Amino acid sequence: MEDRITRERAHEILMKYMKGVNYIQHSYAVEAIMKGLAKRLAPDDVEYWGCVGLLHDLDEEQCDWQHDMSVHGPASVEILKKEGIDDKELGDAIKAHNPKCGMKATTKLQYSILAADPMSGFVKAVAQIYPDKKIASVKHKSVMKRFNELRFASGANRDYMEMIEFTGLSLDDLIDIALEEMSAIAGELGL
Repeated sequence: MEDRITRERAHEILMKYMKGVNYIQHSYAVEAIMKGLAKRLAPDDVEYWGCVGLLHDLDEEQCDWQHDMSVHGPASVEILKKEGIDDKELGDAIKAHNPKCGMKATTKLQYSILAADPMSGFVKAVAQIYPDKKIASVKHKSVMKRFNELRFASGANRDYMEMIEFTGLSLDDLIDIALEEMSAIAGELGL
């Protein structure tokens, strides 16, 4: 079995292909959540799960996903192959975070990235409504309240967030992990 990608290599690739600050911060947030989920679901693979989070949107600035969502995910896999990373587990997880590319989640890793991606943006949106705009101000109860307000952060796919239940964790667990892990890197996230 080939060595799995390291965080250092994943970060190097991310910085080569991604320039937008918001995209980079989003990638860091999803990485943090994925590491938190791995601590519960795959303790031996925390760094690897973090790499999935870090690289899940690698193609964001490299393909025309706004007009054709089916290319988002597969284009990231092609970038990784160009960089010498041919890891089916990593590629399938990246593709599974966007079911519109034709890849449906079937593993705990895949369900985790599917749920972590929109949760990171959702938690950030909740933080943005506080006067200080800091994640430290956000409480679990506030996230749940906003989750049930369907007009709030309507682009954050709630069905995908609830898919965390296929891993054996609950939506409440996902919220707690997202708040804890994103708070730990609040400075990097501008929160």
